[in-house]
Amino acid sequence: MTVSPSILPRSQRKPKGEGYARRAEILAAAERIFVEHGYEGATIRKIADEVGLSSTALYMHFTEKGEILQEICRQAFAALLEMNQAIVAESGGPEERLRRMLRAYIEFGFANPNAYRLIYMTRPVELQHGAPSAAQELGGGLYRSFEAVVEDAEATGLLRGDARTTAQALWAGCHGVVSLIITKPHFDWVDRETLVTALLEGLFAGLLKP
Repeated sequence: MTVSPSILPRSQRKPKGEGYARRAEILAAAERIFVEHGYEGATIRKIADEVGLSSTALYMHFTEKGEILQEICRQAFAALLEMNQAIVAESGGPEERLRRMLRAYIEFGFANPNAYRLIYMTRPVELQHGAPSAAQELGGGLYRSFEAVVEDAEATGLLRGDARTTAQALWAGCHGVVSLIITKPHFDWVDRETLVTALLEGLFAGLLKP
């Protein structure tokens, strides 16, 4: 995902011609602004000011804020999908791959809290803005890559229930711990690794056969 650059004073404008790096800088700033102000409260001017650009200069990279949101989501889903594909290519049985996938998903959420909020905690109406659905298609592909591993576990007799229910229960559990910790940072959480391990072991004990 994008890495937040150092922010320049609003009055300092940067030279042209920085291409890919400038685009990444815009996306990193937009992540923060979308989370802080919401989709409706975020404006092109706010995003441009955050990275030391004029609104006109920002329009050279993105035509409107919906396109920016879609690109943030597209990049996040693409990163997660690539991660899943790499895990599928590794050795090990379905349970081992599931454990690695869920761990990696949780770690991604903690490492990229703003992007995670935007792809999994944004109202659907906001994601309708901008170019439809490269991001949504990637999100669907990401979930299917995970569900396919759950189906492999079902085929080998590992599941207590059906693959569809199991996949949704595993995802819901992992989303719950990520979303709660990143939105409630001041709660008196136990050690994060201890909590994640307890959650995953509980899910696997309840949903998979010994």
